[in-house]
Amino acid sequence: MAGTHTHALFVHGDSELHRLPASTKLGALGLFVLAVVLTPREAVWAFGVHAGLALLGVWIAGLKPMFVARRLLLEIPFVLFALFLPCIGGGEQIEVIGLSLSVDGLWSGWNIVVKGTLGLAASIVLTATTTVPDILSGLDRLRVPRLITSIAGFMVRYLDVIAGEMHRMRMAMLSRGYSPRWIWQLKAYTASAGALFIRSYERGERVYFAMTARGFTGHMPSFGDEQVRPADWVRAVSVPAVAWVAAGWALAVA
Repeated sequence: MAGTHTHALFVHGDSELHRLPASTKLGALGLFVLAVVLTPREAVWAFGVHAGLALLGVWIAGLKPMFVARRLLLEIPFVLFALFLPCIGGGEQIEVIGLSLSVDGLWSGWNIVVKGTLGLAASIVLTATTTVPDILSGLDRLRVPRLITSIAGFMVRYLDVIAGEMHRMRMAMLSRGYSPRWIWQLKAYTASAGALFIRSYERGERVYFAMTARGFTGHMPSFGDEQVRPADWVRAVSVPAVAWVAAGWALAVA
């Protein structure tokens, strides 16, 4: 599906991960995340293994540490939520720098932060080495319902359109000398949000009618089929296999 303009998260490169078929990387991501989720929260050493595997993926993909760090900022709301758990949790208490914290709350907060970070890091590696059209094609190959992949495809394509419309509306406001800086000046932005919704809805209707007039039946056509060899699956699954060994060992000794 070459020729698309949606490459916001993709990093061009020629690494081993870039060359792997998208379906194998999606399968490996699912297995890795499931292994992380099943790992007991007390098995700190197992999470160290998982983190090492995630860093290995970052290194193989040739991603810069700051690139990954900036995208990990997406989990800040979850981290802030996890920080409150030791303060509101019950059960056994422990004193840390003068604060009485719940032991169970500390473990719960750690569980949220470490599993969320590992899952997000693995997703960053996937999106940085796989274009959105390839991800959608990989999902089709993995037999994900076509309705889901079609909706996701349209959503991704129109994010750029809506972002461009928002930029044009903001430039129009600035060109007329209106640049709100305080909360009581945001009336224009709220009105713009309503206008943007109406424009997006109307544009979607026009595009849908144009597509049905050209024979659209509810499924986007597939532009080429990726060639997947057994060796590709072996290379892709080798990383989550190690994660599953660590998770299984941690579960056995828990």
